[in-house]
Amino acid sequence: MAGQGDIFVVDDDPAIRDALSLVMSLEGYHVRSFSDGAAFLAIARQNVPACVILDVHMPGRSGLDILKELEADHYPAPIFIISGQGDIPMAVDAIRHGALDFIEKPFDADTVVERVREAIAAQAQRAGNGSGDLLTAHFPGHGLLTPREREVLVQIANGASNKEAGRKLGISPRTIEVHRARIMEKLGAKNAADLVRIVLKDMRA
Repeated sequence: MAGQGDIFVVDDDPAIRDALSLVMSLEGYHVRSFSDGAAFLAIARQNVPACVILDVHMPGRSGLDILKELEADHYPAPIFIISGQGDIPMAVDAIRHGALDFIEKPFDADTVVERVREAIAAQAQRAGNGSGDLLTAHFPGHGLLTPREREVLVQIANGASNKEAGRKLGISPRTIEVHRARIMEKLGAKNAADLVRIVLKDMRA
């Protein structure tokens, strides 16, 4: 296992790699940078970092390809996708394949540090708290949900807003919206209240 403060940066642009490495190093993290997906995958399967920052557009394997090969839904470290404004649909697709959240270009260094720190803290809290009833409950369609969608479902069932849920899980409200829509589609819910009813009805049965 890599140290708690290890950040993996995967980007074919040396300027982005250098900038992120400098910012994260100044915050006390140890940074390992990779210029392509193959080099990253070779290390990431054996050494799990505290967080991964992954560019969506790269020659050869794209960020989306890497997420699929890594089986990001079950990868223990949070993964951020770096995305330009025109890449938002691709970033949303990346979230569906296991990315925690996306960081839009051009990004502010302080914002990136804050979001990475929040994501690492949220990951540690989830590991410490265990899974919780809704995460392990068997309700209709439970097998269709990814582990992260279940975490979002817990927040929805507890009445959290997108902003509150995002803060607790270390992701943006927009990403919560993406997960919420996917959950409702998978479980056949018309709205949030219907969603909670579907889940809790089966748990009480």
